[in-house]
Amino acid sequence: MYKYCCAFLMLGLTMVSAQEGQVKELEFQGLKRTKETFLRRLLKVQPGQAYDSVKVKKDIERLNRLPGIANAKDSIYAADDGVGVLYILDENFTIIPGLRIATANDDSFAYRLSAFEFNFLGNNQLIGGYYERNVFDSYGVFWEHPFLFSDKVGIGFNYQDITRQEPIFFDAGDKDYRFNSRQFEGKVIFSFDFNNEAELGALFVKEQYTFEGDDPVPGAPLALNADKIFYRAVYRYINFDIDYQYVDGFQSEFTGQYIHQLSGDAAGEEFLGDFLSLRNDFIYYKKMGNRGNWANRLRLAAAVGNEDSDFAPFTLDNQLNIRGVGNLVDRGTAAIVLNTEYRHTLYERGWFVVQSNVFVDAGAWRDPGEPFSQLFDGSSTRLSPGVGFRLIHKRIFNAVFRLDYGFGIGNEATNGIVFGIGQYF
Repeated sequence: MYKYCCAFLMLGLTMVSAQEGQVKELEFQGLKRTKETFLRRLLKVQPGQAYDSVKVKKDIERLNRLPGIANAKDSIYAADDGVGVLYILDENFTIIPGLRIATANDDSFAYRLSAFEFNFLGNNQLIGGYYERNVFDSYGVFWEHPFLFSDKVGIGFNYQDITRQEPIFFDAGDKDYRFNSRQFEGKVIFSFDFNNEAELGALFVKEQYTFEGDDPVPGAPLALNADKIFYRAVYRYINFDIDYQYVDGFQSEFTGQYIHQLSGDAAGEEFLGDFLSLRNDFIYYKKMGNRGNWANRLRLAAAVGNEDSDFAPFTLDNQLNIRGVGNLVDRGTAAIVLNTEYRHTLYERGWFVVQSNVFVDAGAWRDPGEPFSQLFDGSSTRLSPGVGFRLIHKRIFNAVFRLDYGFGIGNEATNGIVFGIGQYF
């Protein structure tokens, strides 16, 4: 009799365990602008499935990476004949204005005004644009819907009309050109799974360079014109754990472009011909204790097919790679850049955070016509340690006011302030 009672009890416990292990309800708390139907389509946990804590953890990570979500947590509760999963969400404010101020290459005042909505219509569409004054006028408009067709496939389009004064670095000296690029891009966006994303697209570009000044370099073109098509592929591996201003994990992003000239004048065919551009960013974040975050980025870039062109694609610039060097101070046909910084939370109260920042930026460029070995011989190396601070709003997407001061080290080194919106990387 004792054996029969034990067997009956074990069977009952097994049935109760199986019932409690099935997801009967999936609920959300804290939604205001983000559509619940959109989130249900993205998440792995669904009613009727067996409860899986690993899937819940992956859903939390994915929710925390959406622009519309500032923070996500889960709560498991008993439901009829199973369990319920509640996602507790803290939404971001996602209409973000932007302002960037700099000194243009002619020493005039330069600025860029922008406004972007990162959760348009409540399903994390991106829409927005910018206006820039940098000696000349530029503007751009953007729209992306990463999940238009399903939770794995979306599209994006943008148009930009960019006009700037840009220095070109000849052996005989630096000369300023008026650069204009009118470009339209269309792309398909893939989210294969939680960690792997890709983009495939094409850009149609009309590109012009016009010499500005009174003393041209002998043999250098006074004007170049080219109509181009860029075939672009992007692959991105992401494995981040995000908790407001703290990030822990790794990302690798590869961008490959084949630039083909459709038509152009003789100078354009000589200096703006076909080439292949390759770049990979490796990013690693490590949370240090309760208040620290160590951030690192290694960028490898190379162009194949235009190694001798003075109109090289990779630039040395304050806003892109080495803080403190100035705006567009050099060009190269290959580059290696390492950025490392330590961010520490000095003050946190409610939505407001103040972070300190210490960093070291280092990089090397291959000049046009030079071999790859120049990247390692020290002749083109730049080194810039520095300090800065961050003012952060935890519930506004990418609302990080950043200010850094870089101290250049070495011959012809420069110092300078760099500020902008968002972390440097």
